[in-house]
Amino acid sequence: MSAILSADDLNDFITPGVACIKPVETLPKKDSQIPENPYEVTTEDKVQPENLPPAQISLTDCLACSGCVTSAEAVLISLQSHAEVLNTLDTFPEISVSGQPSTPDNDGRIFIASVSPQVRASLAATYGITERKAAYMIDQFLSGPQGLRASGKNGSGFSWVVDTNVMRQAVLTLTADEVTESLQSGDSAVQDASDFPVPKRPILSSACPGWICYAEKTHPHVLPHLSRLKSPQAITGTFLKTVLSKSLGVPPSRIWHLAIMPCFDKKLEASREELTDSSWQTSASETQSPVRDVDCVITTRELQMLASSRGVSLPSLPLKPLPKSYMPEFPDKTIEPFILSKSLHKQDSAAGTSGGYLYHVLTTFQARNPGSQIVTQRGRNADVVEYTLVSASGEPVIKAARYYGFRNIQNLVRKLKPAKASRMPGARTASASARRGPVSRTAGAGGSSVDYAYVEVMACPGGCTNGGGQVRIEDAREANTGVQSIFTEDAPGQPSKPTPNEQRAWLARVDEAYYSMDSESDSEPSEASQQSSIIDRDSKVRDILTYWSTTTGVALPRLLYTTYRKVESDVGKDNSEAGETARVVELASKIGGGW
Repeated sequence: MSAILSADDLNDFITPGVACIKPVETLPKKDSQIPENPYEVTTEDKVQPENLPPAQISLTDCLACSGCVTSAEAVLISLQSHAEVLNTLDTFPEISVSGQPSTPDNDGRIFIASVSPQVRASLAATYGITERKAAYMIDQFLSGPQGLRASGKNGSGFSWVVDTNVMRQAVLTLTADEVTESLQSGDSAVQDASDFPVPKRPILSSACPGWICYAEKTHPHVLPHLSRLKSPQAITGTFLKTVLSKSLGVPPSRIWHLAIMPCFDKKLEASREELTDSSWQTSASETQSPVRDVDCVITTRELQMLASSRGVSLPSLPLKPLPKSYMPEFPDKTIEPFILSKSLHKQDSAAGTSGGYLYHVLTTFQARNPGSQIVTQRGRNADVVEYTLVSASGEPVIKAARYYGFRNIQNLVRKLKPAKASRMPGARTASASARRGPVSRTAGAGGSSVDYAYVEVMACPGGCTNGGGQVRIEDAREANTGVQSIFTEDAPGQPSKPTPNEQRAWLARVDEAYYSMDSESDSEPSEASQQSSIIDRDSKVRDILTYWSTTTGVALPRLLYTTYRKVESDVGKDNSEAGETARVVELASKIGGGW
């Protein structure tokens, strides 16, 4: 398990469920004479009621439970850390993509990495630099001569470092298409017998793995509403492994993909069985273990730990583009300008800090309806917002919403829960609106959340810039004295814990870095040019996706879509320790991915 992953640090942590094997109100006092057993379920007669310590529930406790995090997930998460990156780089020599493999036995790996914009924003805020310079810093560390290549057993580094914003553009385009398809097909879409049926309305975003994990384990009734689309992280992995495997003639198992993300839950996503080469390989052998599209995920803070482990100071690296000698050409010339684009698009603050899925849906429909306007209505807090696109004649075109944070998500899923039929003889089935009472204010005056065509759902309050793996304000204060201005005066020798106001100020600083991406022009585009840009960009994305499917010989749905399943807790079931351990080992080895 990553050393920095703990429940205390995570604001996207799913709190223990009712079925937790260590209920917080009955935690026993530890006895130093008795060896600790993580598989033991404490009984009431062992509880010492006096002076109980604060509840401490870790993923070690969860190894015997699937009420919150399954044992298999805990094992798979533990395999993803900065130490695993170092171990892999030192175990497998780097394959030179411009020539022959670097070792005669062909036991090398092609190392590739993808970085999210929220990670760059966190580093930019930490070191007081622009996001573009933060991108240069990451490139220099992962691929440059003064970074990872300067040390280690093999001197290996990453051949390509791509921006997940590139494939996010594809997800944005496809999200708008999915909403359009849903509106056109009506409720009959749920009867679709295909492998990837059109989601029920309202379509709920699926890019946040914390939200997906929560839905699968606690609210399976919302699964038909989840978008079929993979996240940008997952699609980037699928894209890179399929294209490079085809172009270079190497198996996916020899392409090692590292994703650097703001969120610990992305490790869970990378471990999903649905996100392996078995979903897109046309001639995969049943005897071979599936290979993950994303082999390892580390967070922003783990990136800092990775640099520290190799004795590299990130802010001391050259904050400029890599030399040409360290930038190999991409093997597919048609795809190269798309996937290796370093043009950082300026983010609109209206799009939020989580990728702008909802905003793209609204602006796409606005481009189709000239003269329409987006009307915003805030809910009970800043993380609940409703949007209505109103036509020039004043009629609503489409309604959508944003729900961030688990407390707000709980309100959303309650509204989507189907009504139960009355058990009274002769009684009619109660309607959802009657059972739930009056429409809440968060839904606006026009109706309940079921009126939405699309809802952007994220587990973290404030969005993805506030992910659990981002640089904390305490760490940033040590790294950069410029952050001192956010803090109140500390007592001599007693650094204070950040107050809520200081935490908000720090998050605002990260958000500012996220929204201040360098753009090609400082002037604001007109509404007409913005609409034309959306249409032109979507057209280019579709051309690339079609080319991708044609060259790999795989149908686009198999490359782009995924599935979800209800996860049932095994708490209280008769599972022997040996049988459970065997299941965990089997699942961990089944996922594979080069570990």
